[in-house]
Amino acid sequence: MSAKKRGAEVARGGVQLKTPKGTVDSFGKEVILREQVTSKISDIFRRHGGNPLDTPVFELKEILTGKYGEDAKLIYDLQDQGGEACALRFDLTVPLARWVAMNNVTQVKRYHIGNVYRRDQPAIARGRLRAFQQADFDIVGQYDPMIADSEILRIIVEVFKSLEININIKMNHRRILDGLFVVAGVPEEKVRAISSAVDKLDKLPWAEVKKEMVGEKGLPEEVADRIGEYVQHSGNIDKMLQYLRADATLCANESVKEGLADMELLATYLQAYGITDRVIFDFALARGLDYYTGLIYEIIFQPTAAEAATIQVGSIGAGGRYDNLVGMYGRRTAPCVGISFGVDRILSILKAQRTSESQLQTEPVEVYVMAFGSKDFGGLLPERMAVTAQLWDGGIRAEFMSKVKPKLPNQFKAAVDVPIAVILGEDELKEGKVRVKALGLPDGHPEKEGVLIQKSELVAEVQKRLAR
Repeated sequence: MSAKKRGAEVARGGVQLKTPKGTVDSFGKEVILREQVTSKISDIFRRHGGNPLDTPVFELKEILTGKYGEDAKLIYDLQDQGGEACALRFDLTVPLARWVAMNNVTQVKRYHIGNVYRRDQPAIARGRLRAFQQADFDIVGQYDPMIADSEILRIIVEVFKSLEININIKMNHRRILDGLFVVAGVPEEKVRAISSAVDKLDKLPWAEVKKEMVGEKGLPEEVADRIGEYVQHSGNIDKMLQYLRADATLCANESVKEGLADMELLATYLQAYGITDRVIFDFALARGLDYYTGLIYEIIFQPTAAEAATIQVGSIGAGGRYDNLVGMYGRRTAPCVGISFGVDRILSILKAQRTSESQLQTEPVEVYVMAFGSKDFGGLLPERMAVTAQLWDGGIRAEFMSKVKPKLPNQFKAAVDVPIAVILGEDELKEGKVRVKALGLPDGHPEKEGVLIQKSELVAEVQKRLAR
């Protein structure tokens, strides 16, 4: 950072002007793009019967503890206020489980778009922040096996199709993974710790993961080697089901049997939904969070060769089945399965794909309202305000110059990128008329001077021109 920029970040009194580490400001086109993305996502959520839920950004600390495994260290604790120890929410899933238990909800499809907070090491260019937005869809309730799970996977495909982002879905099953660990010889008390290590295989080579298992987590080397024989396998769902069925030792484990039955059903449902080509069955996917009990999955961006050099993001969404989480808060349990989309990571992809300024200019002004008259004319400010309000009421994006007596050349300069002008003249207004003019037409064009119409016809005339 230059000395000049550093100096610009220090306000009067020595206060440093910067956002906290791992946070960003968004303005204008970036915010508009975010609104468009979340609108598309929420439209799909509602299409699948989702109902919106909003929860506080902080929860009682005891609600959050014991749910996130090794990631619990990333929870933001808040100072005790009035005898309640609180923490900023880490995700939108645990607050959902708390809400379900509090309200004795037995069945619901819920969606939630909101900020979550983690004391992670940020990498802003890769969309990894400490305060970021997630978009969640969850299905709560007792359904026949894998019906709700397959719908979640269908929702994932629909969302990224609507955003024109190419993805694959890596998936695994906790029952298969847990059974695999048992067969390999992992002690029960080390299963979650070893899961967290395996989950790093998308970032680290097997040698590094094995080193963590043996050196840091005390796993015998021969057990780690047996795990390695399995977790380095992945492929389409049919191929991996065949691999599982062919391993008699694995299939003798009850946990693996249950997971295999689920995955065979899932393969049928994914075929019905037409999304089999989007999923990869990957034994290395573990998802370190403690609350998962069944199917787990992550969404992986598939860049083109040109994009690969400039767009580097990790998982852009993840989720799974968590049937026991609600039961931690009350006497009644409720099976749940869901997905969480990382909105900021999605935005980092879209912004990198839309490199030119024009591609990001998504909601330009459509009409500029101007006024002209004699040397002594009053500027027609109230009249410009009234006409602009008329256009706003018609759903048209319109502006006018915020000066009492603007000069006509300055008004045309301000409207340089606007397609249509509405020009008010003193004599025309007395007759209830305004001039609608297409801007940017060359001299001699038959529509260069525009058309004089009744003020009451203005919205219809502008809408007709915008529709061309």
